[in-house]
Amino acid sequence: MCGINGIFAWSGEAPPVDRDELIRTRDHMAPRGPDGEGLWTGEGGRIGLGHRRLAIIELSAAGAQPMASIDGRLMLTFNGEIYNYRALRAELIAQGVTFASHSDSEVILALYAREGAAMLPRLRGMFALAIWDLERRELFVARDALGIKPLYYSNRAGTFRFASQVKALAAGGAIPTAIEPAALTGFYLWGSVPEPWTILADVFALPAGSSMAIGANGAAAPVPFHSVSAVYREAEAASAAGGAVPDLAAALLDSARHHLEADVPVGCFLSAGVDSGALLGLMRDTGARDVPTVTLGFDEFAGAHDDEAGLAAQVAAHYGMPHRVRRVSEAEFAEDLPRILAAMDQPTIDGVNSWFVSKAAREMGLKVAVSGLGGDELFGGYPAFRDLPAWTRRFAMARPFGALARQLLSGIGPERLGLNPKAAGMLEHGGSWTGAYLLRRGVFMPWELPELLDRDLVRTGLDRLGPGFGAERAFEGGEPASDFGKVATLEAALYMRNQLLRDTDWASMAHSLEVRVPLVDPVLMAATARAMTAPGARLGKAPLAAAPALPLPGAILHRAKTGFSTPVGRWAQKLMGDAPLPAIAAGPRSPWARRWTCHVAASLGGGPLVASAAA
Repeated sequence: MCGINGIFAWSGEAPPVDRDELIRTRDHMAPRGPDGEGLWTGEGGRIGLGHRRLAIIELSAAGAQPMASIDGRLMLTFNGEIYNYRALRAELIAQGVTFASHSDSEVILALYAREGAAMLPRLRGMFALAIWDLERRELFVARDALGIKPLYYSNRAGTFRFASQVKALAAGGAIPTAIEPAALTGFYLWGSVPEPWTILADVFALPAGSSMAIGANGAAAPVPFHSVSAVYREAEAASAAGGAVPDLAAALLDSARHHLEADVPVGCFLSAGVDSGALLGLMRDTGARDVPTVTLGFDEFAGAHDDEAGLAAQVAAHYGMPHRVRRVSEAEFAEDLPRILAAMDQPTIDGVNSWFVSKAAREMGLKVAVSGLGGDELFGGYPAFRDLPAWTRRFAMARPFGALARQLLSGIGPERLGLNPKAAGMLEHGGSWTGAYLLRRGVFMPWELPELLDRDLVRTGLDRLGPGFGAERAFEGGEPASDFGKVATLEAALYMRNQLLRDTDWASMAHSLEVRVPLVDPVLMAATARAMTAPGARLGKAPLAAAPALPLPGAILHRAKTGFSTPVGRWAQKLMGDAPLPAIAAGPRSPWARRWTCHVAASLGGGPLVASAAA
């Protein structure tokens, strides 16, 4: 796990690579890679690659990057882990390939030399990578199938720049810092910046599951090699054709085994929920012993349902693993908040829980920890799996009258009638899948944005977001036919990717910790998609809880979901104090997330009524 960056002056009219800029960008990401740093330039100063290393596999200097292929043709900078690299390495050795190290990075180089972009579906893991091809005079960049690892780029004035963080590109000094209207508008709608936009107008996210080639004529369009919606459409087709349903217990164990590939100890974030508990049991089934586990505890939750500590300790004892409860106080939250906001690469209303549990794991001496993130998307654990099908059926016929009803109800004020602020849009948007999803996940509604932001900015931002306020992008691979497939695609391609995975990345890497997510795995997703779209399939995590040889206790399976809950809402409310807020965020019945959204945006320069965005 690392931080990567690079500059390619592809146009003959562009100035050569500024070595100081390359270093500034790289070293802004120092917490991502405290174990080493690397820099390479070539082509007479037209191409430069940087790397900050967190050594997990092949701890020796042989794993340092940027890494050249044995023949010198290729140069790689890579962030992530390839969990099946040993099998790929053995295959390549059988074909006559020789290796100078035992790193997964060298396997990527050898595989790319033979297969080019066709190698990408074969890489099981999380990755963002860049390869310079000396023969082709071409830069190749790619990102893993489900978007676990980030890769951001800017392509302007004949120069292509990329890095693992948006703020790192800005730190280089050559990227304009104008705010992107689609990003700011999307943040107020969704609570995170929707890809492919970033908060900076000239910086974009390389789409998950895609690659891009940059040559003498500039950057080609991203080429996809994986699509979440296609996974569910293929699963639906297989279900319709009949045949055997995959053995989920075997698929889950297989993913857990792959995600334990490391040359350092691997710990586990342990909540009182099914996802992390089942993963700990599966880790035990692979032969792992003495896996360090950590749970967050809060004095405010003592004895309440939200207190994870007691049940989590029982799960650790159930599987015979050492356990630590890390207490977080309100004072520590207040002290850390400036550092949290500084580490936050793009505005988000989440990530505080990931910050503190990552901090705790690093205090324990860990460099790698496993998280249960992704289980709700695979097994239908979110309320959206029940709500969206019901809403779309109930309100489909009302859509032609929805705008008028919304205008009338907005004029009255839903809160005056004791309704949720989103209620005004139910008739207008509840009948479509993306509209219903916005109502389920959204923070502010589109018609409320002019009270928060400059009207021209809102108009531009909504126009750039496009259909479904950006949510339609989840279905670019084609819309699944089943209700489950539609909701699973929306959750995995939007909420999980834009918020959960991104927040996990910046919060954990700020503490030089690698977080692995065995339930976010394309091989496992294909198996669970087939099972969950099979005739008679039921929502729920019973298959996950039963997957370990020693199943989870029933008290865990039947406990209401909280996840890694924190009292951040209460703490944040105190810290915000009497800060002025728009009326729609300041009302006594207004959800705290609305106030927190405004606070985060203001702290990062995109607060209410901002007008200084790119037109």
